[in-house]
Amino acid sequence: MHAPPFRLARTPGGSSAEETTLRVRASADCCGPSQAELARARQRTRLVDLDAHLHCSIIGTCLSTHELRKLVPKFTRLDAQRASDLEIHHAAVELAVEGGAGGKALQKALDTRYAGAVRRFAGARDTPAVLALWNEALANGDIPPAYWAVMTHPATTMEVRQAAFGELHMLSHLVGAANRADLRRLVALEAENAELRAKIERQQARLHGMSRERDAARNALDAQSAQRVAQRETTPQHAQLEALQEALAARDARVALHTSRREIAEQRANADAAALHTLRAQLDEAHALIDVLRAEVHAMEQTTQAHDDPQAQRALPDDALKGRRIVYVGGRPGSNHALRRWIESAGGELILHDGGVEERKGLLAAALANADLAVFPVDCIDHDSMSTLKRVCERHQVTWHPLRTASLASFVELMMRLHANATPTLAAVPVSRFCLRHG
Repeated sequence: MHAPPFRLARTPGGSSAEETTLRVRASADCCGPSQAELARARQRTRLVDLDAHLHCSIIGTCLSTHELRKLVPKFTRLDAQRASDLEIHHAAVELAVEGGAGGKALQKALDTRYAGAVRRFAGARDTPAVLALWNEALANGDIPPAYWAVMTHPATTMEVRQAAFGELHMLSHLVGAANRADLRRLVALEAENAELRAKIERQQARLHGMSRERDAARNALDAQSAQRVAQRETTPQHAQLEALQEALAARDARVALHTSRREIAEQRANADAAALHTLRAQLDEAHALIDVLRAEVHAMEQTTQAHDDPQAQRALPDDALKGRRIVYVGGRPGSNHALRRWIESAGGELILHDGGVEERKGLLAAALANADLAVFPVDCIDHDSMSTLKRVCERHQVTWHPLRTASLASFVELMMRLHANATPTLAAVPVSRFCLRHG
């Protein structure tokens, strides 16, 4: 963005932080800044003093709807049970703009929830340090705590707030587009499934109707034949025989017609049943993938909660990875860097091998000699490297585990599944059929 999507925020004194700094420097030649000015320059920016265009993004990102439903009705006339999420959000933004008791309550709730992030950002003394901490949190996916800390930091400039606002805005577009695409696919599959069920039911009803018509025709022909037999004494023998033959031919023709129609209907019903079976399998795979994604999101949320609140119960024990050597084969450079930082922060050691793209496959045996665990993502490794890894692990008696993707979320979910009993067990993890070598 070349220009911020909001007007420049002002400090409580009516001037920006840059103007305050210039005024302090200009007056340093005569008598120097006063203690009140220095204390005000070191204070964090309050929520009410921020630009009004920032309140919507801060409230929507840093506070959940459940928290707002408990806080906003205390200062407004909204009903916590009947008001919609949009009305609660709008009321919270208005309280933040107006200040007063409602704005102070929002300020207190944000400071209490993200006290750890505020303390971590307090160590930054200048704008580059604040921007570096924000970029690090953005790379780790820890957005809400860092967003509140960077927006209220005393060293934050308008350029830093503009950059943080823009990155958060674009990230919301990406997440919303991905969720909408998954929901559209699921709704389309369910609608198609319902349509096929209705079509099969209509065809079954039609088959039953045709069977009834055929039985009625046979009964009519039998009745006609009986009537012909009864009239045999008054009808010449030759004429009666011809009439019976014509009736029998007509009945056989109708039976053949209904039989052909029934066979065609059965073929269509079988084809529709096969299509329904295929769609059910696809729907089951979609549900299994959704379960896997939920488990990974659950693992990342617990990891993020443990990182934000040190007093919270950890889903993964502190000593789960301490002193353990993990060999990771395949993957992507960006996710591998995040994996290394996460494992090293837990006290473990990560050995990376690209599966033979640039490094020799013969180095796998040396890497797995003293390893405690081997992990590989099935979407970023070729089949030959996967087979080689399994053989070497069996030779060195090293336990190996496949990952659904090369993301940090899949690895964290695996670690929590191996060390925490509270994590749900996944079933039928979809495996990609794409091979890096053969396609």
